[in-house]
Amino acid sequence: MLEDKIKNIIDELNPYIELEGGKIEFVKYENSKVYIKMLGACSNCEFVDSTVKDSIEEVIVNEIPEVKEVIKID
Repeated sequence: MLEDKIKNIIDELNPYIELEGGKIEFVKYENSKVYIKMLGACSNCEFVDSTVKDSIEEVIVNEIPEVKEVIKID
């Protein structure tokens, strides 16, 4: 299942995010978009948007072509 693949990638990324005091939480996959929440130190970091787009989105989209975008929700 596609959702399981997405969650597995997030699980692989989380140790790196946790080094900075944050965490990625999967919310849902819908219409080719992955919705996540950034928790901990990442929730109010000034670089969170670039982290989501330049790192998290890049990894997920490269691994799963069906995903077109990763969106951070609050």
